[in-house]
Amino acid sequence: MVYPSRASPDCVCELGAMQPHHSPRGRECMALNNHKNSVTLSRIMDRTAKIGIIGLGYVGLPLAMVFAEKFQVLGYDADPKKRKMLRQGRSYIDDVPSSELKAKLESNLKIIEKDSQLRECDCIIICVPTPLDERGNPDLSYVQHSADIVKKVVRKGMLVVLESTSYPGTTDEFLGKAITDAGFKPGKDVALAFSPERVDPGNKKYNIRNTPKIVGGKDVLSAELASVLYSSIVEAGVVVVPDCASAEAVKILENIFRGVNIALVNEMALIFERMGIDTWEVVKAASTKPFGFMPHYPGPGVGGHCIPLDPLYMSYKAKQYGFVPRFIELSHEVNEFMKSHTVNLTMAVLRKARVPADKATVAVMGLSYKKDISDTRESPAVEIIEELAKRVKKVIVHDPNASVIETPIGVFKSVPMRSALDQADCLVFVTDHSEFASLTAKRLCGKHVKAVVDTRNLFSREAVEQGGLVYMGVGK
Repeated sequence: MVYPSRASPDCVCELGAMQPHHSPRGRECMALNNHKNSVTLSRIMDRTAKIGIIGLGYVGLPLAMVFAEKFQVLGYDADPKKRKMLRQGRSYIDDVPSSELKAKLESNLKIIEKDSQLRECDCIIICVPTPLDERGNPDLSYVQHSADIVKKVVRKGMLVVLESTSYPGTTDEFLGKAITDAGFKPGKDVALAFSPERVDPGNKKYNIRNTPKIVGGKDVLSAELASVLYSSIVEAGVVVVPDCASAEAVKILENIFRGVNIALVNEMALIFERMGIDTWEVVKAASTKPFGFMPHYPGPGVGGHCIPLDPLYMSYKAKQYGFVPRFIELSHEVNEFMKSHTVNLTMAVLRKARVPADKATVAVMGLSYKKDISDTRESPAVEIIEELAKRVKKVIVHDPNASVIETPIGVFKSVPMRSALDQADCLVFVTDHSEFASLTAKRLCGKHVKAVVDTRNLFSREAVEQGGLVYMGVGK
């Protein structure tokens, strides 16, 4: 069910009427007003509620900024360096300009130093990382730390929401337990909900306001309260699902869908390369079908905090139920292999250009995991740099947005574009930044450049080869 946006006191009953089909019309709204959360409800409706955000990264900071347009917001991050930067008005998130951060700090946003201050809040929203450990299993230590904070500060009538992506059951397993351990009943004394983040860093079209919000609650009243809160900032509306586990499953499915389909086109690209078929032209032509096809594109592997990691959360949980998810694990293997394939293409293009590997300088062009952002989390560039460094004389890097990238063999600093073009024997384009797309074959020809590896279809083979360079591309 979809809740209308921009909730106002006049539409509370309508919100209640739009609960799942098993709910009598308007009854939940009436119950909510008589519930222990009624004070929180009224504060949300009249904008006097205090919103606490735990985790001020790529999800939490933009969310805090949007909520601060209408509410008082207390933001907390476990990293003291981040807290210091934010208090100084310096943003480390591309989508949050420092100028806008400073303006919010002067009005409704406060960066708190102690997590105990969250006790003042009516609603607490958790936006912390959910990475993998060294064995590839879910690392929920950040969620556990947040649950420990909730256990200390939670009080009757509070709303607690988890936004961090994880396997179904996480909200109840960690936050439900924390609330119970604090002496309260989740759903009865304290509203508990899961509402997955749907942040797409660098996306100029879709943002928090115009992307529908998914909400699942511990019970109907928890879902209702969370829906009223989010509908105050999400213009696209709130979609309510039966429970927290269903909402967690929605997010996992969204990312598995992407991962599996990217893996499919990556595998097709490997086949089409051998057959002499241009994958990019095939996808372009297939995209003209107005139904039954959604374009996905090959590349050097997947990056970011979602697609490379979240499917493995589901795989981990599925195995606890005695099921081995073959699609999920195979797609992960295919996408991971594309990093090795990019390295293999580089070595092949060097041989074709007659450049000995032990004398070659290779420039990795693009460090971030996607176009025109600085985010290097889980970027394919990390492993590509590491593997190339074992095989060639020297690896240098360039990115117009990311100044450095950390790898297992050290930190690589971005050199200027001109320096990369002048030093390299081979250019390996890992990210499709706009800066790279504007390069001509003539500009690619630096002092030493003899070869190009194009993993993002940035250049025409014919144009590059006419410039006297050897060209190889993923899916070509």
